[in-house]
Amino acid sequence: MSAVSEDESHAEHDHAPPSDEDYNVTPLELFFDLVFVFAFTQVTALMAKDLTGTGLLRGIALLLVVWWAWAGYAWLTNAIPVDDDVRSRIVVFAAMAAGLVMGLAIPQAFGNDGVLFGFAYLTVTLLFVLLYAVATRDNPEMNRAVLRLAPGVLAAPVLVALAGFLDAGAARAALWSLALVATLGAPLVSGTDGWHVRPKHFAERHGLIIIIALGESIVALGLAASDEKHTAAVVTASVFGMVVVASLWWLYFDVAALAAERRLSQLTGAARNALARDSYSYLHALMILGIVFLALGLKKSLLELGEPLKVIPSVALFGGVSLYLVGHILFRLRNIGTLNVQRLVVTVLLVLAIPIGVAVPAYVSLTMLLALLLGLIGYEAVVYREARHQLRHH
Repeated sequence: MSAVSEDESHAEHDHAPPSDEDYNVTPLELFFDLVFVFAFTQVTALMAKDLTGTGLLRGIALLLVVWWAWAGYAWLTNAIPVDDDVRSRIVVFAAMAAGLVMGLAIPQAFGNDGVLFGFAYLTVTLLFVLLYAVATRDNPEMNRAVLRLAPGVLAAPVLVALAGFLDAGAARAALWSLALVATLGAPLVSGTDGWHVRPKHFAERHGLIIIIALGESIVALGLAASDEKHTAAVVTASVFGMVVVASLWWLYFDVAALAAERRLSQLTGAARNALARDSYSYLHALMILGIVFLALGLKKSLLELGEPLKVIPSVALFGGVSLYLVGHILFRLRNIGTLNVQRLVVTVLLVLAIPIGVAVPAYVSLTMLLALLLGLIGYEAVVYREARHQLRHH
């Protein structure tokens, strides 16, 4: 009898859900994210072909849609170990297929593939809601939270799909605007009650998507350089671009990511949920936008090293990094409650550099950008050396 009880006890232990501390990002989640590498690349390519204000706005709209499609699954996989269940895996694979179709349709999402993009987006979102709702049936509080969120997040792809049936114009723009309001507003309207956030996994998940976006910038840089003759100037500019991307990695992972994860771990309940929503779902969107803009700016800089950048590429190069830093500034303000003055100063300098970028050769702009970022990193490394050491080692 005791042996049977012991076996049952082991069985229960083997199938018990992992603790928050032991809950790590799974290979399935990393595999799922590969679809978004392609989507980010497609958005960059779209903006590169349409260097106008309209093209930039369309790129922003598409990137926000792609981001929130990903964010939904980040919350889902944080709460539910979908890798353990065969049926859940199949749903995630189906969502990947729909996400791939979204990516394929991005270049013509405001044209001939508007309907295709809208229905692919709807499929990705519907699968997320259905899987979340079914998986939380035994957790009434979380199930109610999912059902509160569902109308808002489902309204957005329906509006985008309807916009695909319309000719380009005010009506289509209005539907897209309403879709963005719905998808951005749904988490705020539905509230934070009922959700459960595992801090370590949640922070790691968002750190990995930052790496994916930075990787897309390296891809854009490499593809642009590969189409050019490999002169000393092109090779040097490629290395400079790589160091710029590495600087963005440093600014996030050296201290900011660690401090935010610790703060998230210190909170509980609705306060933790609200911090996760604000700091990661919302503010990381600014960082991703900034990185994708940087990819566009780097690509155009490599293609026109000896010529001044056009307005949109200059906005992308300097404005993209400034937007990334704005995300960092708000990230710290929301988590710690203090203002990062040095990053604010560099942000202002980057914005002021945009008109300079249209007057000097692209290699000068790239050098200026690199110097500002290295100066910022060097300043923080010296001034906050002791605080950094304490955070990273204690």
